[in-house]
Amino acid sequence: MAHELGFSVFDGDNHLYETREALTAYLPRAYQGAIQYVEVDGRTKIATMGQISNYIPNPTFDRVAAPGAQEDYFRKGNPEGKSHREILGKSIPSTPAFREPGARLELLDQQGIDKSMMYPTLASLVEERFREHPEATHTIIHALNEWLYKTWSFDYKGRIFTTPVITLPIVEKAIEELNWVVERGARAVLIRPAAVPGLRGSRSFALPEFDPFWKRVCETNTLVVMHASDSGYSRFANEWEGSGEFLPFQPTPFRSYWNVSRNPAEDAVAAFACHGALTRFPDLRVAMVENGTSWVPRLFEALSETHKKMPQLYGENPVDAIQRCIYLNPFWEENLAELSELMPVDHLFFGSDYPHPEGLAEPLSYAGEHHGLPKPDTQISMVMGDNLDRLMRA
Repeated sequence: MAHELGFSVFDGDNHLYETREALTAYLPRAYQGAIQYVEVDGRTKIATMGQISNYIPNPTFDRVAAPGAQEDYFRKGNPEGKSHREILGKSIPSTPAFREPGARLELLDQQGIDKSMMYPTLASLVEERFREHPEATHTIIHALNEWLYKTWSFDYKGRIFTTPVITLPIVEKAIEELNWVVERGARAVLIRPAAVPGLRGSRSFALPEFDPFWKRVCETNTLVVMHASDSGYSRFANEWEGSGEFLPFQPTPFRSYWNVSRNPAEDAVAAFACHGALTRFPDLRVAMVENGTSWVPRLFEALSETHKKMPQLYGENPVDAIQRCIYLNPFWEENLAELSELMPVDHLFFGSDYPHPEGLAEPLSYAGEHHGLPKPDTQISMVMGDNLDRLMRA
């Protein structure tokens, strides 16, 4: 497949669409009612603890938006003022390639992709909706991981690396789950870019309380992926706009502004640096996926300013820590050359977000979107495959 571009390709952001039993098939009997599919006005919805969620409009994924449906929206904007439904266009039926690894591997061959990171989709709604129930959160996440392992495996033929989820409210249970997935071949784990909820309130995952977990991550040589999720930031937007569940396809002017100005990934990376986890664990590797990178300049500027004024608060320069431990997946429409002036090029990697509508219909087109790199021939191949190969040690 390297003949497509002349080098190997490792897609750092692929998604599967879960089937209806993904969250429930392996739930213990005591939790059987925690997640249910219900019919509302002829449409199937998902209910968590009896509360219907519209976060994912069609949680069965029987029909989905076409891959890359929003490409023009991200390339040109929306001068005609179309609704999100109009931008997404006509839905398509899910295909076997969205549901199981054998068919997906055939699709990767057709797309010219050698390897891919495979992330769940429905899983992103779990942690926020069970934030007040930490025991249930751990139980549901483990049930999902069992389904992922038995349906996709965590390492399918050395080419598809399906990434299990680790939730952190109870540190000992997080370590137990990490050991379970690593024993079954997981090389990377998904952790939500959000403060960790708990019975005594929320707190940063980078505080010393979580050091036993990060120590085990380093001991097992596991890559941590922080993929965009429901990080609970709608609570902060609601301070200004009123209450309501985060609905990704129903924007308002203020929420659209908020999504650009406040990125949970920015705060997550800041927490890693400011709370010292990157300094205490200098070998930690954290990949930020589908979070964009427009927030990086303002983060570096703010951290540099605070470090200049109060260096005694830091174990090291926070920007240095980030440049050592953090890896970024720039959106296809962002300026890779400008980003490379802030982050080492070997810390940047490609991700298509296929088959989601906000991603690329043709993943390899990512390579043609980036110009102006100092050494384009070698650096594009690094971003498209070599960097993630090294990061995943695949």
